[in-house]
Amino acid sequence: MEYRFLKVNADREGIVFLTISSPATLNALNSTILKELDDFVDSLSPETTRVLVITGEGKAFVAGADISEMAHLSEQEGLEFGRRGAAVFRKIETLPFPVIAAVNGFALGGGCELAMACDIRIASMKARFGQPEVGLGIIPGFSGTYRLPKLVGQGIAKELIYTGKMIDADEAYRIGLVNSVVAPEELAGAVDAMIAVICKNAPIAVSYAKTCIGENYDLDVDESIALENQYFAKCFATDDQKEGMAAFLGKRPAAFKNQ
Repeated sequence: MEYRFLKVNADREGIVFLTISSPATLNALNSTILKELDDFVDSLSPETTRVLVITGEGKAFVAGADISEMAHLSEQEGLEFGRRGAAVFRKIETLPFPVIAAVNGFALGGGCELAMACDIRIASMKARFGQPEVGLGIIPGFSGTYRLPKLVGQGIAKELIYTGKMIDADEAYRIGLVNSVVAPEELAGAVDAMIAVICKNAPIAVSYAKTCIGENYDLDVDESIALENQYFAKCFATDDQKEGMAAFLGKRPAAFKNQ
């Protein structure tokens, strides 16, 4: 599929960079961009993709959903629009490999929700975060009321959503919304460094860890522990487990093959 608003760059090591490219609208999410995102996510191969990085072109990561499109939606159309965005973000969240948000600028509304659907968020000092929907007479529609409390706790999430206020990158780091904050010129390097560390490890083990964490989200303690036990055991059926432990015992670097 030819993309109008997405730029995709993949290297031979399985690192895929996705740039949302509609700088004139601060990368606001309209139906076309959501459709392109959905198609792009479906096109990714778990066998060949190690890490996905998502960023935005220009001075925004994603400044929100497209208000000009939402302004005249009926209740049913609003339901469909919210479901479309939520479904795409859920696909991103459940991809079987790590997804890193390189938050270069404004991440508001749907942009904050997109960042939260990623596993790791690395923010530029210029990044700004918020869920300003109540000021438009709506609430977060792409799962923000679900993910934000999970990341920062209910009290802070309620404050951010009820007030609609925007916070800077340092405050986002303080409350646990992002993993790290770097100077704008250091963002690409910080993402590359994170990728390098992740890719030194066994791909199947990283994938199992992500799946286990995701599925544990809403389970009780005993169910969570039992699920972890199952994925822990599955690792012992892989060649990577044998190679990783043999390399450790042999005091040499491991050569993982994703098998």
